[in-house]
Amino acid sequence: MKWAVAAFYLFAVLHLHLRGKVRLPLLRQLFDHSSFMAPINLFMHLFSAVPARPYLALDQFAELAPLQDHWVTIRAEAQELMARQKIKAADNNDDAGFNSFFKNGWKRFYLKWYDASHPSAEMLCPRTCALLRAIPSVKAAMFAELPPGGKLNPHRDPYAGSLRYHLGLATPNDERCFIEVDGQRHSWRDGQAVLFDESYLHWAVNGSESDRIILFCDVERPLRHAWMRALNGWLGRTMMTAASSPNQTGDQTGALSRLFRISFVMGRHRRRFKAWNRGAYRLAKAVLIVAAAALIILA
Repeated sequence: MKWAVAAFYLFAVLHLHLRGKVRLPLLRQLFDHSSFMAPINLFMHLFSAVPARPYLALDQFAELAPLQDHWVTIRAEAQELMARQKIKAADNNDDAGFNSFFKNGWKRFYLKWYDASHPSAEMLCPRTCALLRAIPSVKAAMFAELPPGGKLNPHRDPYAGSLRYHLGLATPNDERCFIEVDGQRHSWRDGQAVLFDESYLHWAVNGSESDRIILFCDVERPLRHAWMRALNGWLGRTMMTAASSPNQTGDQTGALSRLFRISFVMGRHRRRFKAWNRGAYRLAKAVLIVAAAALIILA
């Protein structure tokens, strides 16, 4: 039975690795954080009710149209937050989902995150929050800033239960500021929206001289069967909510983000080891993961 479970896990990782035209090296994908959820994501892809392609047509998601219709209103609240320096990295290293983005300049302000509570968003962005409340398929939303020179390295998001929506608010309107999903490039423009599958390999860069501010949303992936929709909903209410991170005091911090804060402090030694000898670090990481897998299988 253990060998069957291990074989299924490896099959799910291989499915993820081969999905799309652009991929990480196989060994890196095997130990990448996006592989941990590969067995669940296999079912999300298998029972998906939308085509398996990097970008999806927005006309299939008519419920999202009010966001683009009111983009000027949304932009005004985002710019007010930016002027008050409220769009920022996590204050206490307590953002389990996006912490790795902060080192390259990316910043965020949460408007909603699954079932977590963010009173700061309701107080500071009432009009945007009202628009989001009227669209049940939007499970998470934030204002996301990418400054000049900022970048996001190639990655897959770890959970395939959602699709990613970007609405340009205050962008450079410049080809040098773009996101690339499975080798297909999209340059953000004010008032223009795009929907893509974040389980494909993607990366972003702002090579212009201006900030980029967008509305960033997780939209529930349409699934073909009621039991799959129920599973996706349950995972959103539990696992994804547990990754919630606060904008400021009074907002909810999920259990995973609280644990991440502790692990971040412990990880300082790991980062020193990585800086000292990257090759030795990668070897040690691979050995530990293989050893842990062997203990699980052989125990």
